[in-house]
Amino acid sequence: MRGKGVKILIAILVILIIVAIALIVMKITNTNINKNNQISSNGIISLGTDLGKVEQTKETINIYNGVDRPIAVMIDNHKGAWPQVSLNEAYIVYEIIVEGGETRLMPIYKGKDLEKIGPVRSSRHYFIDYALENDAIYVHFGWSPQAQSDISTYNVNNINGISESETNFWRVKDKKSPHNVVTNTQKILTMATNKGYRTTSNAKSVLNYKSTEVELEEGQLANEITIPYSTLHTVSYKYNEETKRYERYQRGTKQTDWDTKEVISTKNIIITFAQNYTLTDVENKGRQGLKNTGDKKGYYITNGKAIEIVCSKNSRTDKTEYKDLLGNVIDVNDGNTFVQICPIDAEVVIE
Repeated sequence: MRGKGVKILIAILVILIIVAIALIVMKITNTNINKNNQISSNGIISLGTDLGKVEQTKETINIYNGVDRPIAVMIDNHKGAWPQVSLNEAYIVYEIIVEGGETRLMPIYKGKDLEKIGPVRSSRHYFIDYALENDAIYVHFGWSPQAQSDISTYNVNNINGISESETNFWRVKDKKSPHNVVTNTQKILTMATNKGYRTTSNAKSVLNYKSTEVELEEGQLANEITIPYSTLHTVSYKYNEETKRYERYQRGTKQTDWDTKEVISTKNIIITFAQNYTLTDVENKGRQGLKNTGDKKGYYITNGKAIEIVCSKNSRTDKTEYKDLLGNVIDVNDGNTFVQICPIDAEVVIE
């Protein structure tokens, strides 16, 4: 009997050990799945690099999903500010001309924890339109007289770095002033919360993202795109067939990230032609205005092809609609997008 009892005890111990091992394996497996399951900038769940993307319906993907209100940041694009940091982390980047033939950038982030964004620069009033249509908290470091007035008129949830502490917006030593102010997402969200701003969003996406790959079968070839903003500043893109992304150049120089050194690239390019003009304000610095409402001609470019589109914006606070020449809202590939709002007479070359 004693021998039989020992055998029973051993059997019980073996069963317990097997159960314990099974529980450990299940925990490790679930942890790895959670690490690999990531939500892309456009709301698609990606199951790691090996498994690809989970199947989705062909319905529009809403990137907002009721959480994480977008953050729009004014970024310096003077040559002294190059390279910038965290542009690749934005789901949309707007580029528009400013005074002196220069441009500024406005990346929009959602659900990102970024240690550095910048260099941050002052606001120009027409960028506010695109912060509003994306329901974004608008971040800048100073403002033009028109921007200051419009931020008040439209009650924009904004954060002006000049009025904040040096712990929230700080200057780095590896660039010269005024091209060296940076911040980060945690600081921005803390400041927004302290100001009583809403930090979640249920707004509908500006772009009609699709989970399945969008191919512009009837489009023209678009392996290289050249967008001259002025005699000083030209933007170009070159298509990488392996990555199916466009690599970005400014004035003939390939753009890279300030910290990671990665090439700045994009899945989608939208070009909008809009008339700019010189303002007469009290500072008389040649600042620009932009006629961006109504129907504007443009292009949608992705996966090596381009189609002509119409970009329609009913008012400064309304969302822009991007339609093909038949009047259908265009489908946009999941991934980041550069929106190039260029002068109406810009001689854009697509080849």
